[in-house]
Amino acid sequence: MILIIGKKYKLNKVEKENLKKYQIKYIENISINNLKQYEDKVKIIVLNTQKNLSKEIVQYLTKLELKGIKYYTIEHFLENTLHKVYIPKDTGNINFLDEIKPYTKNQYFIKRIIDFTIAIPLGILTFPVMLYAAYRIKKESPEGPVIFKQKRVGLNGKEFICYKFRSMIPDAEKGKPQFASKDDPRVFKWGAIMRKTRIDELPQLWNVIKGDMHMIGPRPERKYWIDIFEKNIPYYNLRHIVKPGITGWAQVCYPYGSNEEDAYQKLMYDLYYIKNWSLWLEIKTIFKTIWVMVRGKGL
Repeated sequence: MILIIGKKYKLNKVEKENLKKYQIKYIENISINNLKQYEDKVKIIVLNTQKNLSKEIVQYLTKLELKGIKYYTIEHFLENTLHKVYIPKDTGNINFLDEIKPYTKNQYFIKRIIDFTIAIPLGILTFPVMLYAAYRIKKESPEGPVIFKQKRVGLNGKEFICYKFRSMIPDAEKGKPQFASKDDPRVFKWGAIMRKTRIDELPQLWNVIKGDMHMIGPRPERKYWIDIFEKNIPYYNLRHIVKPGITGWAQVCYPYGSNEEDAYQKLMYDLYYIKNWSLWLEIKTIFKTIWVMVRGKGL
């Protein structure tokens, strides 16, 4: 059993699904009496509260630890178990910012080796697929261009031209920009297939080779949405201390986003990736991406 004490952070559906092998119990207030009720059942205690713990509570938690019961703050639980960095919605605690830094020179060098090792062979191998994709786009939606070009925000907040196969009807966005939805009516039949299999992202291999993007990193977003998110989501601009990617840790850990709360959740995964970057995490993201594509879930 996992005992979550407090309501500082509310687990979402994705997190509850990831923790379904555990029985989860929620209680609002931490007290020795509350802890004693679950002492024989609980395996993990999560301190999900903003209040400082009393000396008596700390001593009792230490005794429980000696019995093999682990306890974590919500910050450590999210990072160690769910692989995301907790981002407070207020700006009172900025200690976590100290460990989120750009890649070192060696890390950047390794990432560029990975970029070229994947992008060039993948571009050659999928060239027939890209030719077929262009044919189907012209057949199903002949009015618009094959390649869709759009400005996206990249490293240090600078914009670049991002390339994709067009999957929507021409002039899909009339008026202000809008998020794509799960079964978006603006997407034509072949466009839906491309989006699920990520064929529409293949032209971004050129962005990777050019150096606009990495194979793996936070997904690039439009300035329109960035401006909104930076006003409402603390530390959102931190994702721009590294180059964006075709796929990323947030994309393989969280479903397709269509609102501000989704952007907030994905930011936690993006910052986890930046903070904990390693060759193993890079490889893990690649394999999780392949698994998502094989299942036809899109990203």
